[in-house]
Amino acid sequence: MTDLDAPAVAATSTTAAPARPSAHRVFLAILRRDLLVTGKELWVILVQVGLTPLFMLFVFVNVLGGQGIVTRNFADLFLPGIIALAALTTALQSVALPLVKEFGFTREIEDRLLAPLSTNLVAVGKLVVAMLRGLIAAALIYPLGALMVGSAPWQPGRLPMVLLTVLLGGWIGGGIGMTLATILPVQRINITFSLVVTPIIWTGCIHYPWPRLSSMPWFQTVTALNPMTYVSEGVRGAMLPGVAHIPAWVCLLVLTGVAALVTVTSVRSFSRRAVQ
Repeated sequence: MTDLDAPAVAATSTTAAPARPSAHRVFLAILRRDLLVTGKELWVILVQVGLTPLFMLFVFVNVLGGQGIVTRNFADLFLPGIIALAALTTALQSVALPLVKEFGFTREIEDRLLAPLSTNLVAVGKLVVAMLRGLIAAALIYPLGALMVGSAPWQPGRLPMVLLTVLLGGWIGGGIGMTLATILPVQRINITFSLVVTPIIWTGCIHYPWPRLSSMPWFQTVTALNPMTYVSEGVRGAMLPGVAHIPAWVCLLVLTGVAALVTVTSVRSFSRRAVQ
């Protein structure tokens, strides 16, 4: 009887279902695919970098500087702010605009949601890719901006501070973009982008150091409420330590707190929209 049962046991073992992949392997596989897509879309990132930041550099430095309206050292103050702007806004656009389509008529998000991965990790993966795109944008804008203005400040020993600030700025930008894309109806996303991105740009201390606003206390208070201010000041302080700026530890503390807040908000809104 034992001999007759043996083949059945062997047959059963050969048809066993394959092992379910672990969550971290699935997460890394999805992240790897997104990074490959990012590598193929570097020209898209370059366009995103070039439109607003480089045009702003050209107008404020080359045009106004050439006419003597602004001084020459303005370029050194402005370039760190442009790097911060590229990191945050590129990350914001990289996650917001695709999500609007994926949750909209294409329904491409369903492919990710069907993967053996929690919905929260799907959202975190998109934030990671957005952050890395922001880092790439900042890395591209620096040499392009240096070529445009003719020079660029550089402090090799402070590179870790620049990288950390840029990564936090990219993460915050991705969190803001994900939140907007998942809580707003599609027909209102364009107008909301204008209402959100415009104040971020013009109250983010991109063009000037925050301490120099002491003559306008009300506006200094407004800029202190903008996370872009701390990205700009963090990069500016690392590249131009001799210029008055918000202390590095304050910038990192605020950016870390904002990053934690937007992570919770964006992941919850993503999960809620995915269930719907």
